[in-house]
Amino acid sequence: MNLWQDFKTNDKKLIHKWMHYFPIYERHLSCFRNKTTTMVEIGVSKGGSLQMWQRFLGPMATLVGIDIDASCAEHEDDNIFVRIGDQSDKSFLQSVFQEFGTPDIIIDDGSHIMSHIGATFEYFYPRLSKNGIYIVEDLHTAYWEEFEGGVENPETFINKSKSFVDKLNADHARGVIEPDFISKNTFGISFYDSVVVLERGSIPLKKAPMTGHN
Repeated sequence: MNLWQDFKTNDKKLIHKWMHYFPIYERHLSCFRNKTTTMVEIGVSKGGSLQMWQRFLGPMATLVGIDIDASCAEHEDDNIFVRIGDQSDKSFLQSVFQEFGTPDIIIDDGSHIMSHIGATFEYFYPRLSKNGIYIVEDLHTAYWEEFEGGVENPETFINKSKSFVDKLNADHARGVIEPDFISKNTFGISFYDSVVVLERGSIPLKKAPMTGHN
């Protein structure tokens, strides 16, 4: 059963996701199924999403939910853990990292406030596994002032992600763009309606194109 079918037939805890997110998940997360995987999802809500990920990823996955609402702790279950804290609090994020180790998948479906998204990304992206996936959802809020958004605001995650594209290509910019962690440790960046996905990894020998023969 794929994720969309799972969502449509779900009769357990409430899952709140947009329909077009499901092919994004399938594209980027299917490779983690039935493997020893640690996922951190920011934003627990009614707990249904964590259950869905458990069904999708399989019995070897460890699911960690983060939420500021203490009542979300009731959604803990076998291999599903919930930690209560502020996603923009570095010391809290560090405690989660120290407890559960290196995450393979991060999904930020938390407050959707730009400074919170940025703080979580700055802490967790460098600590993601070398082939990990970082997904930020509901980025339509990057255009809404009440979430610290705005088309011209350079601090929104959408605009930061646009700059990541240049960082991804820094090796080819002839010194104009200084390579950084994004440049050296990111394989790809994908943009979707309201979603940005970053894939950890690196491209060896960027400056030495390969040739092939039949």
